[in-house]
Amino acid sequence: MARIFAAITVLLAGLAPAQAGFRSPESLIRNVYAYYGNGASELSKGLPRDAETARQFFDQGLRAAWSAPRDAPYDFLVQSPTWQLGPISISILRRQFDKTYVAVAFDNHGRAVTLNFIVVNGPDGWVIADVESPHDSLRMFLAQFRQ
Repeated sequence: MARIFAAITVLLAGLAPAQAGFRSPESLIRNVYAYYGNGASELSKGLPRDAETARQFFDQGLRAAWSAPRDAPYDFLVQSPTWQLGPISISILRRQFDKTYVAVAFDNHGRAVTLNFIVVNGPDGWVIADVESPHDSLRMFLAQFRQ
């Protein structure tokens, strides 16, 4: 009887909705860029724009903007409309209270890209508060190209 109860518990835990956030800033960044690989087609189309993905990866203030329809000329997270990413370097720049600033560097089609992620640790784990490129931020970019 105990085995049946344990099996049912494990099964029901697997059916629970995905929780927002990740256990570390590095895990958050690795999971973002897992969607930009050359592997399975569902993991090579960039970070999805649906509400569930937005809830998992972004803080409350950025969720609606990420899922809103837009006519963006490129994907901000790879700084290009297409991608073939090289190895991704992740380094913690500084920690301030509940925010952590994370530098991310990679090559996209041989062009060096550097972004600074501002991530926050909330009750459900680490999520993205903003991303800064040398010229723009994700928040401003999404607002600019919103339909």
